[in-house]
Amino acid sequence: MTFLTFKTTFLIAACALSISATAKNNPKKQPAKAAPAPHYAESAEAMRFADDLAERRGLDREWVRQAIGQARLLREVPRLVLPPPKGQPKNWAAYRARFVEPVRIRAGLRFWQDNAETLARAEKEYGVPAEIIVGIIGVETIYGQHMGGYRVIDALATLAFDFPDAHPRAPERRAFFQRELEQFLSLMDRTGTDPHSPRGSYAGAMGLGQFMPSSWSRWAVDFDGDGRIDLWRSAPDAIGSVANYFVAHGWHSGMATHYAVAFDTASLQLDELLAPDILPTFSVASMAAKGAQVQGDGATYAGPLALVELQNGAAPASYVAGTENFYAVTRYNWSSYYAMAVIELGRAVAAARGVP
Repeated sequence: MTFLTFKTTFLIAACALSISATAKNNPKKQPAKAAPAPHYAESAEAMRFADDLAERRGLDREWVRQAIGQARLLREVPRLVLPPPKGQPKNWAAYRARFVEPVRIRAGLRFWQDNAETLARAEKEYGVPAEIIVGIIGVETIYGQHMGGYRVIDALATLAFDFPDAHPRAPERRAFFQRELEQFLSLMDRTGTDPHSPRGSYAGAMGLGQFMPSSWSRWAVDFDGDGRIDLWRSAPDAIGSVANYFVAHGWHSGMATHYAVAFDTASLQLDELLAPDILPTFSVASMAAKGAQVQGDGATYAGPLALVELQNGAAPASYVAGTENFYAVTRYNWSSYYAMAVIELGRAVAAARGVP
């Protein structure tokens, strides 16, 4: 060490000691500590909910009160569930770039290679293509890399009792999360799990496929046959559960998710075509009569279709004709942008794997 380096290091250390001493001797200079988040044991509403839940579900009253009472308010979560500001343009190209990108594709390729037999079995038993299952798990958690670090009990209690009033559907969403909290505690009781140990998203979703508690209770399956369902550590259970979820929500084996569409601008009735949103409503012929011509194999498709619009900010929007299977993907997350990201990520991973 040179003398100059020694001198500089000494001066920095001396300054640090001086600042530390000043802060210690002058409390006004110290940053204020944030008050600890309250436990829900302090909430009369939460405790009334606990008592009612215990009685309706036949659960031990003190266990339920303790489970909910030890949950803490997550101060940042109410802000996270608010919708984006009105007028903020949607951008499919930007949204797609977040999910159909090299990191997820490489991780998806590894996941498919590691679970090829299980994915093939799920496709055979449920009729849901491997690429759709791979797309879901990739979009949701990057194949288990990001399953969420929030205590599920904290997230659900926060949204059940402190859902933001500023949300346009606040009463409906608050009731939804109260039901999810009920499902979660019932699940914890059935499986003998400490309700304070599971971790998940800020909305209370869990595991590789980010199942909400009600989805876990209704559609999760023991696909590895070990006698229990583990959506965190068992890739087979996650794969089988995602496939089972899709079948329960109307997936049709062998049906495409969407087709390309071209417009006849002279006869286009865009507002009428978009009025049903993403609910499949039109036949190929009725779409053509309104100026939207389904392309390729879709020209002979016999089922109902929806015109799906994907806005691209200031650039022209993208459009596809979505089938009932496209609609089924939106039942996992009610967004056409989400559904298309799942489909295109799955296709990208399949292409990387060399699947036709």
